[in-house]
Amino acid sequence: MRAVTQSASGGPETLTVSELPDPVPGPGEVLLDVAATAVNRADLLQRQGFYPPPPGASEVIGLECSGTVAALGEGVDGWAVGDQVCALLAGGGYASRVAVPAGQLMPVPAGVDLVTAAALPEVACTVWSNVFMVAGLRPGDVFLVHGGGGGIGTFAIQLAAASGARVFTTAGSAGKLERCRELGAEGAINYRDEDFVEVVRAATDGRGADVVLDNMGAKYLARNVDVLADEGRLVIIGMQGGVKAELDISRLLAKRGAVIATALRSRPVAGKSAICASVVEHVWPLVADGRVRPVVSAVLPLDEVAEAHRLIESGEAVGKVLLTP
Repeated sequence: MRAVTQSASGGPETLTVSELPDPVPGPGEVLLDVAATAVNRADLLQRQGFYPPPPGASEVIGLECSGTVAALGEGVDGWAVGDQVCALLAGGGYASRVAVPAGQLMPVPAGVDLVTAAALPEVACTVWSNVFMVAGLRPGDVFLVHGGGGGIGTFAIQLAAASGARVFTTAGSAGKLERCRELGAEGAINYRDEDFVEVVRAATDGRGADVVLDNMGAKYLARNVDVLADEGRLVIIGMQGGVKAELDISRLLAKRGAVIATALRSRPVAGKSAICASVVEHVWPLVADGRVRPVVSAVLPLDEVAEAHRLIESGEAVGKVLLTP
């Protein structure tokens, strides 16, 4: 199979496409012919040597893909060779073939083509599990997501708006802010010259946000606590702004708030399979009827993987960048 390999930890130039042996599906696994994969921020960290794959996972980068079932491992039911699917991966997506636990397969939603479906698994599972399964966002709640122009942000805006929440987001350019509004954000805040705490409080008569989805980590911790409404929930899913910060516990206690940190990749297969099943049940109908759609900025061939990483690092892309093997 063709797959992206790496000469050493470092910049995008360390990524090249090589020939590797085809993976063999083990018990409970399915082999996919990959139609497309997507570039995630976590992939950049893995390339730099900061985010190794979990034990037993492929060393090849790539946390999601779409494709066609090529073979079934022992004990797999419910799928057949030729089925078109998308999949949540622990690794291995930057390749022409990948083996996946059967529970992490999802059918391609109606109305989405096979290549575009590669933009869905990571964002859908991340947003649904954190915003709804963990933080319990409800209709009428105020929701704030940071990084509204990215893959997670563009999906979170749509899904929260479709659920009946009031949606606010941050982004760093006029173009991204306008796109966030088009996707359903009531408030699109330029983090370069606006204070999101003040904007959200002003727009909610001082209430603040019931749920905050944060990819920044340390840099935004204090202000995220400040923007929380009473009994608000802050869910941290990234560390782009650092890993260590002080938490004012008295401020959190006064709000009866919660700070939660989660990771998707390191969950056991059973946990990821449960999330995938819940996404198919609750999110795919919204995708099928057009209320939530994947946002794709660019589709590049696998040989241009270095350029795809540069595009994500530049912050210019809105939504996802896909690679086709």
